[in-house]
Amino acid sequence: GFDIFQRFFERFEQRTRYAQGLLKTETFKFDDTVPILLNRRDAAFPADLKAAEDLWRDRLRYEYLEEKLALIDEQEQAKKSREETGAENPAVKNSVSAETAETNGVPVVVEASAPKSLDAQVREKLDRRYARNLKFFAEWDLSTLGHVYDPHTDYMGRAALEQFSINMNLALFGIGAQLRALDGYCTIERLLPGGPAEKSKKLKEKERIVAVAQADGEPVDVVDMSLNKIVQLIRGPKGTEVQLTVVPPEGAGASERRVVKLIRDEIPLEEQAAKAKLIEIPTGEGKTKRIGIIDLPTFYAPMDIVSRPDQTQTRHSTSEDVALLIEKLKQEGIEGLILDLRRNGGGSLEEAIRLTGMFIKKGPVVQVRDYDGKIGLDQDRDPSILYDGPMMVLTSRGSASASEILAGALQDYGRAVVVGDVSTHGKGTVQSLNQLGPVLRLAQIQEDPGALKVTIRKFYRINGESTQLRGVKPDIVLPAVANVMEDVGEAGLENPLEWDTINSARFSPVNMVGSYLPELRKQSEARLAVDKDFEYIREDMERFQEMQARKTVLLNETERSKELAEAKDRSEARAAERRSRPSSGSVTYEISLKDVALPGLPEPVGSSNAVHSATATGADPHRLMAGEDESDEAATSEIDPTMDEAERILLDYISALEESKVLTAGKQDS
Repeated sequence: GFDIFQRFFERFEQRTRYAQGLLKTETFKFDDTVPILLNRRDAAFPADLKAAEDLWRDRLRYEYLEEKLALIDEQEQAKKSREETGAENPAVKNSVSAETAETNGVPVVVEASAPKSLDAQVREKLDRRYARNLKFFAEWDLSTLGHVYDPHTDYMGRAALEQFSINMNLALFGIGAQLRALDGYCTIERLLPGGPAEKSKKLKEKERIVAVAQADGEPVDVVDMSLNKIVQLIRGPKGTEVQLTVVPPEGAGASERRVVKLIRDEIPLEEQAAKAKLIEIPTGEGKTKRIGIIDLPTFYAPMDIVSRPDQTQTRHSTSEDVALLIEKLKQEGIEGLILDLRRNGGGSLEEAIRLTGMFIKKGPVVQVRDYDGKIGLDQDRDPSILYDGPMMVLTSRGSASASEILAGALQDYGRAVVVGDVSTHGKGTVQSLNQLGPVLRLAQIQEDPGALKVTIRKFYRINGESTQLRGVKPDIVLPAVANVMEDVGEAGLENPLEWDTINSARFSPVNMVGSYLPELRKQSEARLAVDKDFEYIREDMERFQEMQARKTVLLNETERSKELAEAKDRSEARAAERRSRPSSGSVTYEISLKDVALPGLPEPVGSSNAVHSATATGADPHRLMAGEDESDEAATSEIDPTMDEAERILLDYISALEESKVLTAGKQDS
């Protein structure tokens, strides 16, 4: 394995040096008439070095063109913004020979250079990117052997294990700053409320951290260091000191460096905990209905995974938090509930079982099968029901593992309408976390060796079907670009386990959904046929499918500029059309865990389609086809068509249940 990686690294270094050489000498032209293949996963290997270099040159040209077009667009947007606001152009200001700045209140003269040309900016950015990628692999730890067995058997080093503990406990010990790697610099994206960084008033957003020191230790240069390693340097035991050397944001003018000393503290990650919304929706004749939404990004639970003297004191669990939120929503008179699992990638299975039990009487929730074929059954043994009203589970291709167990169980019981993408992720396997310290006699080892995460079982729904590969198919499917993406979900990973079935468990369905589904689908389809937002989504689906079929891109600047201009015009036209719509009249109240003990509701935040952010449709298909990760730069839309339609479906469901009760009562009276 090490020999294979070493050969890979030699080839990667060779290609990197080749690309960096081209950035110094090549004159890039973009008038091609023959498209190139970007995603070469299924293509043949190059025949020789010359063929390989031709492929790398095309890849570099593609990256150059994309960066150039993005920079042109960025400059045009900045110019437009300055014209609208009358703000001064910082590039012009910094192009003079010198400027006056202040350092600790003392005026200093700072030399300022002329702005770089567009070509120079693109070349510099790409050169730094290639250098960072090379450094990343040079520092890479080999941890992929387990993926030969399945995608989720893996080695977790100390840093990965600590991050897993943070995600489960929703708390860490650090300074309370959200960081981001940007062009080789660790940039402060946001200061978390109540954290040491925010309380100190010494740090600002967009400032860059260039060195980190422990108490009186020597500072460590962190420029071009991986973000994970920088984070490990900044985190540490509660009450200890960390020193950050920071510089102003790029383009701010002054070249000031200063050292900021902070005392680490426990940082509760409240924003990653469950949250609620109460939506007040007009239904005509001056009447309204209230529905509740629980936004649940993960199934978290207190876990003492990393042994340390300053164990987390903030103890969150999904079931406890959601119970508090639902009680608050019930107090405020909701008539229906949506459980939003679209961003939920799983977590604690025990918490998923407890949460399922809040909506059913006692009974089985999930089956598991061991490697030797032994089948077990996990049940809810509490006969009490926290919420027994109309309910919906909202899913996506990103809903995985424990969230699939909950959605599948509530669907099998007929307890909730499941709405969303064509299927969930399809992760139907169970992992065991085995810490290596005790095995390797930790006393003889300088650092915590981490843990092995090993797949030991498979999940099965109570109806006997595995969630592996196929996931949970919703009762009502809504249009989404993710529905037509290849290699999305478990099926897109290497070496996934197969889908299969076992015998159904014995359970008693409540059958609150099945008889209403045909009419709910009919009403939803009628709305979707004329809904403008879903018309836009269907257009984006068609464009993406066309690009998937082509699998190529044309390196022609005129054509790409035309495509980008069309995309921008399309986006602006959609935005204008949305602005022209009359207000829905809905009112939204956001409810955090801090609000549940307070009387009444907080101040409303706006209409329901303006507060729940969702990934925008219309992403550049060229970038997606190249296999590039846009997660750090994903644009978000101010509206959420999927949630809007989910609310309408829930209202239809509530009305159907109400009508059914009236009809039943009428029969009894007669």
